[in-house]
Amino acid sequence: MAKVAFIGLGVMGYPMAGHLKARGGHDVTVYNRTAAKADKWVAEHGGTHAATPAEAASGADFVFACVGNDDDLRSVTTGLGGAFETMANGSVFIDNTTASASVARELHGVASEKGFGFLDAPVSGGQAGAENGQLTVMVGGDGDAYARAESVIACFARSVRLIGPSGAGQLTKMVNQICIAGLLQGLSEGVHFAARAGLDIPVVFDVISKGAAQSWQMENRWETMSKGEFDFGFAVDWMRKDLGICLEQARGLDAHLPVTALVDQFYSEVQAMGGNRWDTSSLVARLQK
Repeated sequence: MAKVAFIGLGVMGYPMAGHLKARGGHDVTVYNRTAAKADKWVAEHGGTHAATPAEAASGADFVFACVGNDDDLRSVTTGLGGAFETMANGSVFIDNTTASASVARELHGVASEKGFGFLDAPVSGGQAGAENGQLTVMVGGDGDAYARAESVIACFARSVRLIGPSGAGQLTKMVNQICIAGLLQGLSEGVHFAARAGLDIPVVFDVISKGAAQSWQMENRWETMSKGEFDFGFAVDWMRKDLGICLEQARGLDAHLPVTALVDQFYSEVQAMGGNRWDTSSLVARLQK
């Protein structure tokens, strides 16, 4: 059993922290900007609630964070009352936020100077994956810090992999989001086309999901997309944040992402329809309006 802190109890962080307590049996202290959410977590899972990230991290072997963006991450790490104020020599900070590779490298440098580890470890699998403890975790950082943290991260994951040095986890998450964006647009067009052609949609997708077009998105979303149901996890607002990170990184790499840029624009149209909190399969809605 390790002493663990978890910072950020949102849609993803809340169940992830729960698995660290229930599956791992770890001693978990939580911090959330809205204290009532932390109180609710403690009432449900046990553990303790800290008033600041620094208080949560004090004495912890491992400190996890799952917050909104680069600025939020800096706030809970190097900001006033941030976790980096109290983290012990030899401890490890594991960042599960989807953020930029540059902020990962920045914070890895600060952590190294202070004598503790920093891993950028964004996750894939959405709300359902977090709730079921079946996330895929792609990690960037030093091998020794990863070796210490791997079994703890595994409490909420089905797959954990060290990809490379600091920033590699975030870059891999960008690849993940680039692939999902194009796949969802293709699936949306397929659903839309099948409906306009008057085909029996369940039969069509039962057949093609057993061939080369098969994907997780197809198997889990074709039916809800055809029904106009978009309340299944990862929201359009979050996807646009992630695609913005991808496109900014691509400019710095002189990488060309024409489909990703187009799908990002399509998501802005979904937002204009009031779909900010719809899940990412709602791309089909702009074709059906």
